[in-house]
Amino acid sequence: MTRLLVSVANDVEAVMAAEQGAHLIDAKDPSRGALGALPLAAIEAIRRAVPHPIETSAVAGDDEDIARLVSSALEIARTGMSFVKLGLGKSLAQTGPIGSLGNRLRGQGRFVAVLFADEEPRPSLVSDLRHAGFIGAMLDTRNKRAGRLRDILAPSQLSGFVNACRDEGMMCGLAGSLRIDDIPALAVLGPDYLGFRGGLCVSRDRSGALDPNAVRQAADALADFVGGERAA
Repeated sequence: MTRLLVSVANDVEAVMAAEQGAHLIDAKDPSRGALGALPLAAIEAIRRAVPHPIETSAVAGDDEDIARLVSSALEIARTGMSFVKLGLGKSLAQTGPIGSLGNRLRGQGRFVAVLFADEEPRPSLVSDLRHAGFIGAMLDTRNKRAGRLRDILAPSQLSGFVNACRDEGMMCGLAGSLRIDDIPALAVLGPDYLGFRGGLCVSRDRSGALDPNAVRQAADALADFVGGERAA
């Protein structure tokens, strides 16, 4: 079953999203771009607020400097979040030393790489990430004004990414200015998660407040799909 990831900016939003059916609560500062990291104190507050067994994640940023990215990721891993998401900027995603990044993280948490569809990550990257020790990969968009995920990649490309993750035994997710009406076209591809922020906010303003009714609608829409197919 494809599950619902909801990005939250604080512990109040985290509790609300969990109550409305989110399966993974993702800590992120939407005012700082696609993958802005929250302060550690805010991340820890979100972790404490989310009831078991709902899982949590937090973004460590998308720094092109490996040392800073690793330092941020390891600090977050020590808070006890279920997953830590690292944004791979253009240079890392196209030609960067993924093995070196993985070696610095290996054995110290559960790390998920976020690739930006609008920056054309290299085709071999999913395999490279698995060999580097990442447990999962997500597609997102960096420039939120340049188009949504489905505007940038064709269905065959999205399906190819999901299948590549499956072939490598990795968790996979799709995000990037998604809206509730994107769920049927994307859930049928069978990703583990669909990630939302702006599409579930009041007036679709990703820096504004989450709308509890929209979170519930997204959870209900995903509940219609079991094993990548619409339930009878």
